[in-house]
Amino acid sequence: MKLRFWGVRGSIATPGPNTVKYGGNTTCIEITTDNNDLIILDAGTGIHPFGLELLKKLPVTAHLFITHTHWDHIQGLPFFSPIFIPGNEVQIYGGLDPVTNEGIERALGVQLQYSYFPIREAELNAKVEYNTIKPGESVSIGNAKVTPILLSHPVLNFGYRIDCDGQSIFFTGDYEPVFNIYQPEDDEYEEYQSFIDQKQHEIIMAMKNVDALIIDSSYTAEEYLAKKGWGHGTYASAIELAAKAQAKKLFFTHHEPTRTDDQLEHIYAQLLKDNPNLKYEVILAKEGVDIYL
Repeated sequence: MKLRFWGVRGSIATPGPNTVKYGGNTTCIEITTDNNDLIILDAGTGIHPFGLELLKKLPVTAHLFITHTHWDHIQGLPFFSPIFIPGNEVQIYGGLDPVTNEGIERALGVQLQYSYFPIREAELNAKVEYNTIKPGESVSIGNAKVTPILLSHPVLNFGYRIDCDGQSIFFTGDYEPVFNIYQPEDDEYEEYQSFIDQKQHEIIMAMKNVDALIIDSSYTAEEYLAKKGWGHGTYASAIELAAKAQAKKLFFTHHEPTRTDDQLEHIYAQLLKDNPNLKYEVILAKEGVDIYL
């Protein structure tokens, strides 16, 4: 499989000289199998330049898996050029929202309302279909198997494991490890901790032995103290998960939007210094680089 990041920032796109090295687009990941099946994870602003690149390879058949419908993960979808061209096919996958009881079709339907965008959904020329998927139920894309795993975030959020060509990738989307909301002296503490431990074990098993583990690593441990409960992980939690899952490569992504490239590299260097005995490769996700697993 080939992996390429088209967007690595979290929350809001941050173009400019301070983010040009690692990229300022929000989340979008391209996965291409050995049989040339195309899987896309999320449709942040990075899907726009990706769509322009795909115009060189028409017709396009793409399978787009949305982790969740927060704006930075879907805002590029109306600007994905292949959806406007006859002969292209885009299959969009996502979960059933427990609040609205609607599938992923709601996200694009809302985005393409006339109040927000000049082109209506009915005017799209490509074949666009929606697929509601459930946790733990795999989807076959050619030889690839894509399995959604429910992860903690302040909205329905799937992580995805992709197995194909004897290799594997896991992407968390936005993810904050569950923490105990009770104090040790509270009667509910032990029961809730048992739930957390069980859920954590399930997540680690879903990530087990992957070749590439791509994790929301928005904050340092110090920053997290003021942002606990916001739905994002830390560099430390990513390192811990990768070790327990015995991943071969760990990619930090969803870079904090106020973070410059220099600041990213400073944090990265300090992490390597503080963790000299890591048994896997640790990488800062960077736009525009092809990674072959």
